[in-house]
Amino acid sequence: MFERLPPLQTLRAFEATARLSSMTLAAAELHVTHGAISRQIRKLEEHLGVKLFHRLTRQIILTEEGAEFHPAVTRLLGDLMRESERLRARLPAKSLRISTTVSFASKWLAPRLSRFRQRYPELDIQLDVTDVNVDLNDGLVDAAIRYGLGNYPEVCSERILSETVTPVCSPDFLQEHNGLKEIKDLSNCVLLHEYRMLANWEAWFEMAGESTFSDHQGTLWTLGSMATEAAIRGEGVALGRSVLTADDVAAGRLVVPFPQYKLKAERGYDLVYRFDDKDSFKIRTLKQWLFEEISLLKDTDS
Repeated sequence: MFERLPPLQTLRAFEATARLSSMTLAAAELHVTHGAISRQIRKLEEHLGVKLFHRLTRQIILTEEGAEFHPAVTRLLGDLMRESERLRARLPAKSLRISTTVSFASKWLAPRLSRFRQRYPELDIQLDVTDVNVDLNDGLVDAAIRYGLGNYPEVCSERILSETVTPVCSPDFLQEHNGLKEIKDLSNCVLLHEYRMLANWEAWFEMAGESTFSDHQGTLWTLGSMATEAAIRGEGVALGRSVLTADDVAAGRLVVPFPQYKLKAERGYDLVYRFDDKDSFKIRTLKQWLFEEISLLKDTDS
């Protein structure tokens, strides 16, 4: 029904630029770059099939079509904002909606949330678990904990956890393989792999000074948590990510045969939130609690 509507971000860029008569000012207001505003407006013009602005040397002014379109966009965005605020007011005033990845939720965040609830019973915690980066600016979640390189446009982000990788296996598996006393002993083991990790087995063997490496010995898992669970079941040796394996190592479900060889992972965990929420109670509370929990970790790079 609405497939012919232009994307919301393009309308926001157009409205701000038309109102301020400046892409630079619009970029500052929306906390994006000048180039991002230019691209959004160009995308809107392509969608509509008309030019919305005359781009002069030191000035940008609305075309006739742009001047006709601007009041309608302003009115519709205003109506959408008012209706959104009306619905938002019906939600619990202190709800905190957090989006994060499947692996981080299952292996780190979810087991700790009960402590957060006990400390802040007035907050209604809602956990959105997905490996897709949600659009924080649509207002559906308050914050996200993402696993990546730290580059997230149009939002605030803070690195909260870095991690290393090192082999992990179950205690029974270790015993069955005579304690895995030397790195070369791994040649007789099934190695469990995580898809798309640059800090992989080949890189770990190279860091540990072992030249011989076979990359086809074990199963390839799409999620780090799945490789970790396979190692707990005794299916092989996983290249465990320190954040995801910390609790299992502490509980004795996993052991670390070569703790002296830790390879820094290329990605880390970032707390991401909207610019407007930087000083909000919910974000400050979540950030403080996260850093307190992280300080309890004994085997995680920070």
